[in-house]
Amino acid sequence: MIDIEYANAYSEVLEILKYIPIKDYNKIPKNKIELFEKNSNDEHRFIYNPNKTLEEQNVTKRAKAIIAILFRDYWANEIQREKIIKKQNYDRIKLEEEKRQNYNPNNIFKNREIKYTEIPTSNITSMIEYKESVFKRVIDKIKSIFAKK
Repeated sequence: MIDIEYANAYSEVLEILKYIPIKDYNKIPKNKIELFEKNSNDEHRFIYNPNKTLEEQNVTKRAKAIIAILFRDYWANEIQREKIIKKQNYDRIKLEEEKRQNYNPNNIFKNREIKYTEIPTSNITSMIEYKESVFKRVIDKIKSIFAKK
């Protein structure tokens, strides 16, 4: 099942499309319109006022995005389409650079302060010489005698 946010956005888009010129409406492929109709939320009520802009009305972000995609793909002329695509690519690159700066593993630890503590020299111990026990030396001697024979 489709997400309720998309279903509501499809309902809003269908309502907005009722107010566009028929020649612009016919530029949208029929399968897109059928997709919007099939997946729209029939219970979502949205009233569009053609005298107001989309920002002045309670249009969801997803519906605005769908309208923008429809404009870019079907209604914009070549110059407008190029500008829109360049802007989208620029925004994508900028977002990726921000992600790289924020989540770069080389930069994660740069802001941390490294604190070193000095070890007092009076507590330094010298190396301890290890000596085998007498019992272990006697057993090793007996083993070496039997190993020779």
